[in-house]
Amino acid sequence: MRKRREENVFDQLGFSRKEATALGMKSALHRKIIRYAKNRNYSQAQLVKILREPQPRVSDLLRGKIAKFSLEALVNYAEALDMRPEIKIYEPVMAMATARAISA
Repeated sequence: MRKRREENVFDQLGFSRKEATALGMKSALHRKIIRYAKNRNYSQAQLVKILREPQPRVSDLLRGKIAKFSLEALVNYAEALDMRPEIKIYEPVMAMATARAISA
């Protein structure tokens, strides 16, 4: 039985699978960065120093303008905030079953 990949809002908006996956990753990372900064009560001025970005760029980040940021930039921001970002990759269920059958 093949397990389908979970859809995200970008799939439903008609983006290609590749675009929807990348946008979903950006969106999730952005949400975590914002939540982290808010939980620590960072001001924009503090974030300007931590992220080493000009104030207008930090303002765009805080206002959710994720189209202005690459995934790499968001990863760098998470790292600057000591969030230890990582990407997890999962093999398709069928590929794992096939690998087990071959090694048995």
